[in-house]
Amino acid sequence: MNPYLLLVLEALLFVLAFGALSWLRGEGLPGRLAAEAAVFTVASVSLSWVARVAIHPVLFLVLVYLVTMRARLLVDLGNTLSARGRYEQALAALHLGSRLSSDPSAQALARINTGVVWMRQKRFEQAVVILNDALVALPHQRGSPKLEAACRYNLGLAYLRLGEEANALQQLNKVIELLPNSLYARGAESALRQRGTKADLTRPEAG
Repeated sequence: MNPYLLLVLEALLFVLAFGALSWLRGEGLPGRLAAEAAVFTVASVSLSWVARVAIHPVLFLVLVYLVTMRARLLVDLGNTLSARGRYEQALAALHLGSRLSSDPSAQALARINTGVVWMRQKRFEQAVVILNDALVALPHQRGSPKLEAACRYNLGLAYLRLGEEANALQQLNKVIELLPNSLYARGAESALRQRGTKADLTRPEAG
């Protein structure tokens, strides 16, 4: 098979596979991912043709993945660093992930997890600000209910820590309504049962 055509087919299959996963998660079709993969493929194939050097299909697939998934990879890195208590490095990774992404869902994901890091540092006022920003910026028309539930759940916990019970109850009840029987809904139900106590409430990261 023509090596240049093989790269194009690889890129198409990559977009179809990740598009199917995104659709199954309820996030809609990833238009930006498809556009970035198309631009990268055209540039790679053109450079390869001009240089008369064929790109190995496996290397090409790895490069497409790194380019298109860069923001989510940085979010995963930030979450890993946060879990290990390396908060400043986690915040740097999450900030970079948000800046490098052109996808509103990926940017919201980075903001939500930034809020989680700040909550772990007991910076609840800052967490409320960024989580509200993330909630406003969520692409509601095609966004994932899981992403909104993650944002509202952590926002509810932050409000609880600040003693703003009315706001906390509003957010936690919305989580249960939005995504019943999910990890976030169960956490919200637990938080509602324990409100007014000093019980430690977990903060699952968004993913």
